[in-house]
Amino acid sequence: MRGRAILKRAKRWLFLGHRWLGIGTGLLFVAWFLSGLVMMYVGFPSLTETERRAGLPPIAWDEVAIGPGAALAAAGIDGLPRDLRLGMLAGRPVYRITGWDGRRSTVAARDGTRIDAVSTGEALAVAARDPRAAAPSLIGEIGRDQWSVTARFDPLRPFHLIALGDAEDTRLYVSARTGEIALDTTRSERIWNWLGAVTHWIYPTPLRAEADLWRDVVLWVSGVAALNAGAGLVAGILRLRLRRRYPTGAATPYRGLAAWHHIGGLVGGVSLLAFIVSGWLSMNPNRWFSSPNPPRDMLERYAGTPERGLALDPSALRAAGSDVVELRFAAVGGRPQAIALHRDRRSERCCAPTSDLAAAIRAAAPRLLPSASPVRFETLAEEDAYWYSHHRERVLPVIRVVFDDADATWFHVDPGTGEVLNRLDRSGRINRWVFNGLHTLDFGLLLRHRPAWDIVLWLLSAAGLVVSISGTVMGWRRLRTRAARRPRPA
Repeated sequence: MRGRAILKRAKRWLFLGHRWLGIGTGLLFVAWFLSGLVMMYVGFPSLTETERRAGLPPIAWDEVAIGPGAALAAAGIDGLPRDLRLGMLAGRPVYRITGWDGRRSTVAARDGTRIDAVSTGEALAVAARDPRAAAPSLIGEIGRDQWSVTARFDPLRPFHLIALGDAEDTRLYVSARTGEIALDTTRSERIWNWLGAVTHWIYPTPLRAEADLWRDVVLWVSGVAALNAGAGLVAGILRLRLRRRYPTGAATPYRGLAAWHHIGGLVGGVSLLAFIVSGWLSMNPNRWFSSPNPPRDMLERYAGTPERGLALDPSALRAAGSDVVELRFAAVGGRPQAIALHRDRRSERCCAPTSDLAAAIRAAAPRLLPSASPVRFETLAEEDAYWYSHHRERVLPVIRVVFDDADATWFHVDPGTGEVLNRLDRSGRINRWVFNGLHTLDFGLLLRHRPAWDIVLWLLSAAGLVVSISGTVMGWRRLRTRAARRPRPA
């Protein structure tokens, strides 16, 4: 009897817990499903590589008087930085340097002068090069707003915010420190994202600006919501009678809206629980999943140290061609590389680079993980389950280097430039399925046969909305009933 009493009490607490957690999280579920549908088609504002290159002018080679090595010396940087590029800033060629700590430096290619600030006029000149520019005008200088809230923009702040005057009301964020365009937004992106990503990610600026606090809030809120979804699924199964039906002949004891909530929860409960749990896992609780970005020590070992640094003669750089809009400098296994970027998204090595880049990649790849060995080099000519372009840009073909370490680590390397694009170990591949699989349904069969992906997501979201809206309405009714029953003071 004691065991039955404990079981009965546990069931009562299960039902009560689901009821009151549902009252507290019902609107969140509704908001998450509706905003998720918006995010299927409108992503958070970002500057794509195509948009970035479209506004870059050709390099004025006649004014390039110093090489990349001299630019690093002028910036006070020893060794290779994280990133080094030669481009234009308001009519003059400059070297833009990103250190391993994220700090940015800009050096004039004409005389090695450090550039620490970019004027309003120069920012407007940069914006005027954008093909969408109709009548560029300055809105003002900003430090942080809703669309530039994340920490990755910190080294570029503050920004000159410039309206291009086009039909889409495009706005450019031009760094007041380096003159780079860091971000663009359109009117439709700004409007839809208030209904999409800002709501879905709980992304108000004051909260998101505090990254650790925001992460904790999302973890706790989504964790409680996942607990409620799991409790609801268990409660729904306990209330279901398929053989010994209720006196009404139905499999559910409920009627009306409650019956919709019960049956809808059983039909869409598993998918709803999968959505919420995978969203919680996307915040990487307890740091279970590794970052896809290789750490500094791996990249430094892979790049190596060129014997003469990046002592390329300025005259040799002109071999890149008159239509080059940016020249990127790097190293692979101690061998300097120069990659010429064109406005049409072409990238090619130039300026006396290593003759056999494929051999250089094979020689440098083992340095990424000195304690292990690469077991194979694969060249992917097509997308697969772990390298695909849904909602992101992917390089193809790409080299996949597979190691025999305990984490079964993979690296993806651009065969045209030698750049290490990402790292993917066992935990990262698990994360691909528990988040991209369960949360966004990134399955090859669905993605290759659009609109199959859209239809499935809409159907599952509709089931989730039936459950969450019905639960929210019932919760509101219960609160109103309790308020009505509460005795009024004399």
